[in-house]
Amino acid sequence: MSITKLVRSNGFKPIPNFVRSSLRNACVESNQNTDAPYRPKKHHILATNLILSYFKKGLVEEARSLFDEMPERDVVAWTAMITGYASSEYNARAWDCFREMLRQGTDPNEFTLSSVLKSCRNMKVLACGGLVHGFVVKLGMEGSLYVDNALVNMYATCSTTMEAACSIFRGIKVKNDVTWTTLITGFTHLGDGIGGLKMYKQMLLENADVTPYCITIAVRASASVDSVTTGKQIHASVIKHGFQSNLPVMNSILDLYCRCGYLLEAKRHFHEMEDRDLITWNTLISELERSDSSEALMMFQRFESRGFVPNCYTFTSLVAACANIAALNCGQQLHGRIYRRGFNKNVELANALIDMYAKCGDIPDSQRVFGEIAERRNLVSWTSMMIGYGSHGYGEEAVEIFDKMVSSGIRPDRIVFMAVLSACRHAGLVEKGLKYFKVIESEYGINPDQDIYNCVVDLLGRAGKIGEAYELVEKMPFKPDESTWGAILGACKAHKHTGLISRLAASKVMELKPRMVGTYVMLSYIYAAEGRWGDFARVRKMMKMMGNKKEAGMSWIEVENQVFSFAVSDKSCPNADSVYSVLDLLIEETREAGYVPDLESLVHDQEVGT
Repeated sequence: MSITKLVRSNGFKPIPNFVRSSLRNACVESNQNTDAPYRPKKHHILATNLILSYFKKGLVEEARSLFDEMPERDVVAWTAMITGYASSEYNARAWDCFREMLRQGTDPNEFTLSSVLKSCRNMKVLACGGLVHGFVVKLGMEGSLYVDNALVNMYATCSTTMEAACSIFRGIKVKNDVTWTTLITGFTHLGDGIGGLKMYKQMLLENADVTPYCITIAVRASASVDSVTTGKQIHASVIKHGFQSNLPVMNSILDLYCRCGYLLEAKRHFHEMEDRDLITWNTLISELERSDSSEALMMFQRFESRGFVPNCYTFTSLVAACANIAALNCGQQLHGRIYRRGFNKNVELANALIDMYAKCGDIPDSQRVFGEIAERRNLVSWTSMMIGYGSHGYGEEAVEIFDKMVSSGIRPDRIVFMAVLSACRHAGLVEKGLKYFKVIESEYGINPDQDIYNCVVDLLGRAGKIGEAYELVEKMPFKPDESTWGAILGACKAHKHTGLISRLAASKVMELKPRMVGTYVMLSYIYAAEGRWGDFARVRKMMKMMGNKKEAGMSWIEVENQVFSFAVSDKSCPNADSVYSVLDLLIEETREAGYVPDLESLVHDQEVGT
């Protein structure tokens, strides 16, 4: 293949201008018989450079076509193809190219091996990586730092343990920052944050160079094991090394404080940061969504006032915040903005909207969003809709959607079964619930945990099948806990069941020294119903001595885009007098309508501190 043919060929478009000029100059100079000091490159070297240029431009097929026309292919040309494929995420083609190279009789060099190991890592195929390791040993390249680092990375990613990666690591005589960072990353990604932190400590002891990326991984390892103490030490080393201006490092520290639940430290760190990006804001808003949803919404206002544009992750946190405080109007406004930005096709965001509308009591809008993602639904989509139906008493609809999900080919998990069983429990669908309970293990291979057993016990108890519920408790592969016996006591109370089962349940729950005030409440009812006034008085005395108070029920109301929360006897509202005057009018009207309050329950609730 001549240079002239290469330049004039119409089969490779577009050729970058700087490459075209280089080729033309080479063509002219190759036709001039001069003694100039510049010697034009050989044809196969120019073709290799052009292949690399094509890959940089994303022209993968053009690179391959040119490679196929090359009459001479040395290890550099093969390496260019393998490296190009690996860098373009064509990992399977990189592997095939490596095999073809070996069949052609060309031995790989250290750059070839490191590139193909990268593809093996990306494909997560340990067998392929092992074969390459064999070539490394055969060719005597174990001492190459490029190859050794690539082997550590491949084994750390493809193996289920770090044993092989550590074995390679120990054999490296001179380690660089990439070596240490690769091993720390491997431990962290496998969920062994403690192992990652041990390697980071060892790196410091050996006076290895500390890079911003290495610190980021070490911080992530600290967050994975909730070690905020270690995280603070790393934060101090960030200041020591002068990395305060490195945004990824500072973002990782913010994420550490958020994940470990240190909100005050997270806020202080946020305000001290020299620079912030979208990730910074999203991290803090996400944490506020979990701890203080109203503040998350206010933080979003500051976010926009600084000129930042929300992405799908931002909206997902905000929609979840609206769900937490039942701020329907705010959620609807966010939904409109999601549509305007074209994010309505994002499944995670749609799932958040389904959950938000359901928690706000707007099941029709939950259904509408669920219907809009009919072709893209995942397990979370079905589960969110199922939970929404179940929590509002739409048991039949929850069962129907469960059956549709299974028929669509999506395999249910433990959370899905909890959702459908809870829906059956609230709707009194005993037979349906028992049917699902029987197939959990036999058809889906899921071992029911204690929560599922407790749910089925409650399902039977609510339906008045107290004897069957008790039999199930006896057959449980777990030791019944307070929730288990609480479900039995609740069933006995609801169906006014007095007898052996209620006495046994009361005895068992007292042995557990219950911590939930609701359990004491049911015990007192059981004892009162059986006329066991001594036991009744003892339970009430225990409640008072332990200082148990029933958790106050909270309600929310949205007024002019602001969400206000309140509880029973709450007078913190500035307009409390007006609110209570309206309530007095409502109480008067209900009395006139013939409503008779349950004074016994009212007195009881006052006694337990509601």
